[in-house]
Amino acid sequence: MTGRLSVLRAMYLGLALWGAVHPMLWFWRHMEATGGGLKDVVAAWSANAATIGLTWDLVIAACALSLWVIAETWVRRNWIALLVLPATWGIGLACGLPLYLYLRTAPIR
Repeated sequence: MTGRLSVLRAMYLGLALWGAVHPMLWFWRHMEATGGGLKDVVAAWSANAATIGLTWDLVIAACALSLWVIAETWVRRNWIALLVLPATWGIGLACGLPLYLYLRTAPIR
């Protein structure tokens, strides 16, 4: 069972790294193409109804994850899990959620 958990944790960590890097590459490509920097990326999040819907979908999911992290940290006293909050809001949900799952599935000591 421990071996399976280690594989699972490695997959969560891999997804967190992928979620940190891959979306940023697309943001970088957009910034290079427009020459406008981060403000153009943020403006693109409201370019049309589809992107506005997707942006709100991610914001609501990030709020739910943040609430879950705070509630569980309060109960479990697993303070390292709070690193998920800046990862989620500074990098993205695609990084924050698998990072939390990676931290959450650590062996209990």
